[in-house]
Amino acid sequence: MQFNLVAQDPNTKARAGEIFTDHGKIETPIFMPVGTLGAVKAVHMNELKDSIHAQIILGNTYHLYLRPGTAILEKAGGLHKFNGWNGPILTDSGGFQVHSLSSIRKIKEEGVEFRSHIDGSKHFFSPEAVMDIQRKIGADIIMAFDECTPYPCEFDYAQKSMHMTHRWLERCFKRFNETECAYGYSQALFPIVQGSVYPELRKQSAEFIASMNAEGNAIGGLSVGEPDEDMYAMTELVTDILPKDKPRYLMGVGTPANILEGISLGIDMFDCVMPTRNARNGMLFTKQGIINIKNEKWKDDFSPIDSESDCELMRTHSKAFVRHLMHSGEILGAQISSINNLSLYLWLVKEARKKIIEGTFGSWKAEAIKRLMQRL
Repeated sequence: MQFNLVAQDPNTKARAGEIFTDHGKIETPIFMPVGTLGAVKAVHMNELKDSIHAQIILGNTYHLYLRPGTAILEKAGGLHKFNGWNGPILTDSGGFQVHSLSSIRKIKEEGVEFRSHIDGSKHFFSPEAVMDIQRKIGADIIMAFDECTPYPCEFDYAQKSMHMTHRWLERCFKRFNETECAYGYSQALFPIVQGSVYPELRKQSAEFIASMNAEGNAIGGLSVGEPDEDMYAMTELVTDILPKDKPRYLMGVGTPANILEGISLGIDMFDCVMPTRNARNGMLFTKQGIINIKNEKWKDDFSPIDSESDCELMRTHSKAFVRHLMHSGEILGAQISSINNLSLYLWLVKEARKKIIEGTFGSWKAEAIKRLMQRL
């Protein structure tokens, strides 16, 4: 994998870059639609490419390991061939499930024992096993196995967890360097900075991760319930330490405002379930602001969902029609809403990139946040 810096905004830490993978180029800053099970909910691969203009999607190691299973993925020739997505793919390691499935897992030095949320069967994830699984899935960018700590989190626990994550990282790199991708193309391993909201821990973790000289680096354990101010403070601290010539990935973030603030702090990559999950519940992000499409006020509003959208579907379908679909439980409502939100997110990072290259990102950001986050 190769990363080139293209431009730096003169008034913020925002930067535009290019990531080159064996499945194509990614222009940063970039948002990655989340396809936990290998597919983005309610969105076809053709729509991801042609309507949303996604450049990379994300899958989840834990979920893909359980269904369809690595044997099926290997037989298919990897996730790209299995799901028909020919662009870059990133896989999360299952570390977030250490946080989100806390009631059905046990952590120890060797790794994490999960009980399947599907049938209750036991499975053990070690750093080595996670590397092997991600080799078989075949994503272009794979993540190190870590523990995503909850919020709030006591200092002693956060410190103990961070050190274990670092030890696991060394095991991940050892296994990664001993193995190869099963399908003949390169994979990049990204380590993950942890440390909860404690500056001294974040600094220590960022310095350790930077010393690994990986092809890219991630920041985890944020966007788990902490105030936005803490998220931004920890992000800024970490980006000041991580190498400037490597892409930086802020995991699980977030709202349009979170993304623009993250970009201003030097983040290059984002992912979040928010645009698709909220879409399925009737929240639409548009260039004019946020719409709850289920509200009565849209019942006879025949104007387009977003007349300024880059996506033709959003300039075609009316608010009244999509509201009708959502209230009727019609699957098309979730599909249109998901395409709308992802289109907005991909437009947002593309526009941010344009403003960075022009040198006007800082002044544009404040107005964009005010407009995008207002409730209509």
